[in-house]
Amino acid sequence: MKIDVLTLFPGMFSGPLDESIIKRAREAGLLDLRVHQLRDYAHDRHRTVDDRPFGGGPGMLLKPEPIFEAVESLANQNTHILLLSPGGRPFTQLIAHELAQKPELLLISGHYEGFDERVRQRLAHDELSIGDYVLTNGSLPAMVIIDAVTRLLPGVLGDAESTQDESFSQGLLEYPQYTRPAEFRGMKVPEVLLSGNHAQIARWRNEQAQLRTSERRPDLAKR
Repeated sequence: MKIDVLTLFPGMFSGPLDESIIKRAREAGLLDLRVHQLRDYAHDRHRTVDDRPFGGGPGMLLKPEPIFEAVESLANQNTHILLLSPGGRPFTQLIAHELAQKPELLLISGHYEGFDERVRQRLAHDELSIGDYVLTNGSLPAMVIIDAVTRLLPGVLGDAESTQDESFSQGLLEYPQYTRPAEFRGMKVPEVLLSGNHAQIARWRNEQAQLRTSERRPDLAKR
């Protein structure tokens, strides 16, 4: 998969995307990740990418010209273009699976008071948010989406089943898990997990996942 990121802060991506699973995916050629500076597509003396909104109001908006030029330079007919902003639809594991099927993604990171509306109207295929809170810019959401999508690419994880039992993969939170020792400071591992009866273990895990979901995320349980 090829992922391009358009941002005002390329330096934020150094480190988080050069470690662990993302690093291995890049080294193995499973992920072609490139981060681009939006100001490179502004051609005035000050490399201006923002301006005041028509009609007044606080803050600045990202101008359409550099974004349009960047998209026309970086994208092709196979590129799925995403805006990252608080006004987007909530990012979920289901959306991560959908994006993992795309050959190319272009993530456009928001900043200031957001985008000129013409960017949304003409360029974007989708607009995503990672939560109902305010961040300084869209770089962290871009990293979150890249991480979630990369883990789903074939060959990235050593065990393909790893993604099937994780939280949200089946619409439920993950069941409780234990490892050695079987007893620690008076706390014992549930007997069913030591029984070797795989059918009973699977049933217990499903029950626990449903119970945990209903207790912690009733919104998911209702779905």
